[in-house]
Parts: sequence; C-alpha cells; structure tokens
Amino acid sequence: MIKTARENDLEILAKLAAILWRKHSPQALAKEFSTIISSEKARFFLKYVHETAVGFAYCQLRYEYVEGTQTTPVGYLEGIFVKEDYRHQGYAKELLSACEAWAKSMGCHEFASDCEWENSSSLCFHRAMGFTEANRIICFTKSLS
Repeated sequence: MIKTARENDLEILAKLAAILWRKHSPQALAKEFSTIISSEKARFFLKYVHETAVGFAYCQLRYEYVEGTQTTPVGYLEGIFVKEDYRHQGYAKELLSACEAWAKSMGCHEFASDCEWENSSSLCFHRAMGFTEANRIICFTKSLS
C-alpha cells in the first residue's frame, strides 16, 4: 500500500529518510519535513508492506529552470528510499508512480530528478524507471570568509 504521508507520519518518515541521508538525524529531518508536509507544492509518500513502512518518496514542484526540461512547473523527485530487505520488488517504482501521478494532477508535463555523481545504484534506478540523462555537472563551492 502507498499512502500520502501526513503530520502524524513524521517520525516514521524521518527515520526512513535518515537512512538515506545519513548526515542528518531523524529529529532534524522531522523538523524540516514538518514545514514541508503541509505544503500544496510537495508530497511525501510512504510504502507499507502489511503494517511496516518500508520506503518513502519525496517530490515537489519546481518553478525555476530544471536542467533538460521545457515546461514549468516540473515535478521533481527529491528523494526515494526502500529498505534493503525490501528492494527489487517494485516498491520504488510504485513510489515513483505515486509521485508522477501527483505531479501530473498538479499540471506538470515533465518530471525530473538527480543523483550524486558516484551513486551508481541511483543512476541505474533512474535509467530503469525511464529517466533520460539530461546533463552531467560538477558543482563547486567556495567560502567567502
């Protein structure tokens, strides 16, 4: 079962997200997500197997230019995760489909995503899900202090 996450799902959602984004604590993610979850321009979806939350997807609308797209807004996959023991069963595809359906219902004609340069499993997932690589970039930062 796929369900749209609500305020009462923040703890479960944040625990799953902390596995994906290891540099962030579940508490910090729950705080960040609490401001996003009620937005009409973003959605979190949870995948349940029986009574257990095994994955999530986070998508939102982007109005600024998105590499490789022609329209606005664009549905954007911000993050997707399925627990290791539940992978290769089509659950990530179900989560992505929920994101795409939501974006389409919000008037989007395109859907986009990105992944870290060295994240080969994410690259394989995106290709398997029908994404076309638009560009490869390396981003730089510099302190001005």
